[in-house]
Amino acid sequence: MGRIISITNQKGGVGKTTTAINLAGALAEANQRVLVIDFDPQANATSGFGIEFDEDTKTIMDVILHKADVSDVIEKDVLPGLDVLCGDVMLSSLESELLSEKSREEKLKKAISPIVDEYDYILIDCPPSVGMLTVNALVASDSVIVPVQCEYFSLEGLTQVLDIIDLVRQRMNTNLKIEGILFTMYDGRTKLAQDVVKSVKEILNEKIFNTLIPRNVRLAEAPSNGMTILNYDSDSAGAESYRKLAGELLDLNV
Repeated sequence: MGRIISITNQKGGVGKTTTAINLAGALAEANQRVLVIDFDPQANATSGFGIEFDEDTKTIMDVILHKADVSDVIEKDVLPGLDVLCGDVMLSSLESELLSEKSREEKLKKAISPIVDEYDYILIDCPPSVGMLTVNALVASDSVIVPVQCEYFSLEGLTQVLDIIDLVRQRMNTNLKIEGILFTMYDGRTKLAQDVVKSVKEILNEKIFNTLIPRNVRLAEAPSNGMTILNYDSDSAGAESYRKLAGELLDLNV
C-alpha cells in the first residue's frame, strides 16, 4: 500500500508546493512509483509540472463530487514513474459544498482509496490554510511533512499547524504522525537562519529532517518552466537537497 503524506503549513510561501513537486521527482528518480495530488485551489503543483488545462480537463474536484472516476482523472507518467492528480481554482468552493455532507472530512480518503495500492508514495500538496481541504488531506494521510521557512514569523505558524495535526490525530485519524519538519529557504551565511533551526530543535519534540533546503535561484526558476529542479538543473544545490530529502524519507520508511 502506498504511503500517503500531506505536505502542509497554514503559512504560504514556505516552500510547500516546491517540496511536493521536487520531492516527488526525487522519489521517482529513486525508482519509486509516485502520485502527486494537487489539493490547493491555486493549483501551483499542477502548473509546476507543466500540465495545461483545457475545458475537458478533469481534477480531484470532479472525483470528490462523483463526476469522474479517480483512475480516469490521473495524468499518467508526467515524468517517468510520476503521476499527477490535478487541482484547480474550483477547489475553493469545495469547502462550502461539503458543509451539509456526512463524513465530509473523509471525502478525499474515499476518493483515492481505489488507487492507493498502485503507488509507493502519494504526496498531497495542501492549501496554505487550515480548512476543510487541509483536514481532508490529513484524514487521508499516514503522515505529514511540515515545511518551515527559516524566519521567526514562521515559528508562530508552526505551533498552530502542529496543534491542528494533533487535533486531527485525536479525533479523526489516530494513526497520523509527523514525518518530519523540513527547513526551507535556508541560508547558512545568516545568523537568523541558524538561530531558527536551533530554536526549533530545542523547543519541539518532533522529528526534524537533517536535509536543509537552500535558498536557490534555480529552484525558484524551475516551476515557471514546468519542470522539477531535477530536470531543470540536475547538478544544482536545490536538486541535490531534494535527493537527500528523498533518501531520508526512504530510510525512515524501510
